[in-house]
Amino acid sequence: MAPRSKPGLAKPANFEVALEELEQLLARLESGTLPLEQLLVQYQRGAELLQYCRDQLEAVEAQVKVLDQGVLKPWTPV
Repeated sequence: MAPRSKPGLAKPANFEVALEELEQLLARLESGTLPLEQLLVQYQRGAELLQYCRDQLEAVEAQVKVLDQGVLKPWTPV
């Protein structure tokens, strides 16, 4: 029997969308009403969203460092 493949969840459109989804997900996790399997799936999605947000913040931080040195370089989302 082959393992079931999980459909990939879409990458957030931007930081704000990811943060909103993360906040909603946290509320569901804290509610204590999700079955165990769903808790794991939601936790994994939360970890993905958290990493996305961290990556975006690091990219912006790098841009700010460039700006502080007086050199403007284009910022491209990760």
